[in-house]
Amino acid sequence: MNQFLIKPKVQFGTNALDYLSQINAHHAFIVTDKAMVKFGLADEVTRRLSQQGISFSLYDDVVPDPEISSIVKGMKIMDSQYPDLVIALGGGSVIDAAKAVIYSLWHTRQDSHRAKPHFVAIPTTSGTGSEVTSFSVIKSHSEKLVLVDEFMLPDVAILDPILVKSVPAAITADTGMDVLCHALEAYVSRSASDFSDALAEKAVQLVFAHLIECYRDGNHLVAREKMHNASCIAGMAFTNASLGITHSLAHALGGVFHIPHGRANALLMAQVVAFNSDLDGCCDTDAAKRYASLAKKLNLPASTVREGVESLIVAINVLKDEMNIPKGIHATGINETEFNTRLREMVGQALRDSCTPTNPRDVNEKQLEVLYRQSF
Repeated sequence: MNQFLIKPKVQFGTNALDYLSQINAHHAFIVTDKAMVKFGLADEVTRRLSQQGISFSLYDDVVPDPEISSIVKGMKIMDSQYPDLVIALGGGSVIDAAKAVIYSLWHTRQDSHRAKPHFVAIPTTSGTGSEVTSFSVIKSHSEKLVLVDEFMLPDVAILDPILVKSVPAAITADTGMDVLCHALEAYVSRSASDFSDALAEKAVQLVFAHLIECYRDGNHLVAREKMHNASCIAGMAFTNASLGITHSLAHALGGVFHIPHGRANALLMAQVVAFNSDLDGCCDTDAAKRYASLAKKLNLPASTVREGVESLIVAINVLKDEMNIPKGIHATGINETEFNTRLREMVGQALRDSCTPTNPRDVNEKQLEVLYRQSF
């Protein structure tokens, strides 16, 4: 028996943030970061809460790739004045941190008089889709730990394109490639279904249609809204279908060398598409056929499966070139000697990653090492 889970209510479009003015609560716990406070986006949330007579406490110390220690700190603040509303405002790291705080506190301090808080996620980047997923990625030393539990799904996701207008071009590129990777990996996952396929296909089409527009003109509100929607749609796809080894490799690469997650995916994506397709062999895997199907939907040359796979890889690389994404891991400034020194460690992490089992093609340590070296 299979299932497809749709949990969060999604409020989207310009002024979607006004949904906060409809919420009834006594006390809110807001999880965010210093940038959201500095640029006034946190004020947009707290102002609406104050108008509703809702008190709030603020935890704004979340940083990219949050460590376990930051989760513990957030738990202590949340526990000191237990809320009936939790709001996560920020990128994927902020939303992931909020999930981990809620999850960890609930399972360590649960008692009969505490209800699970209403959880609202407000993404300020178009990338992770964390606002609609049961995934949370937390760092422990140099390793990224992927938590997966339906308990962490937000109740409401608010997608307001106004909140992403000021995202810099480089971050737009990195997060946009993350959206594409989510959709591609969900589409070829061992756990893919008709339901996740429909979402993944749409997300891929939206990325190729609008990501470059967002990169070139951040004030293009229609393109921003389309990419914000694409991020959420891809999140819905992969929270049900899971992901594959692009993410496994990227988690390890990012954990060890501090490369932004979306950029790490972008550096590895084309090589993984080729591997999953067996492009150096017969190119007749189920994944190859699915990639070729996507190529057709994008109106790329795909008269044969091989041509479709090759066209999709070319399209991915063109997208990267148009947005000045580094052409290889070496171009991010990583020293080759240090890379080789840490290679076995990264391969081990990737092999253990929770995304690896749903990759469409079985993989071993040697193959993961080759993919890293090809991407370097």
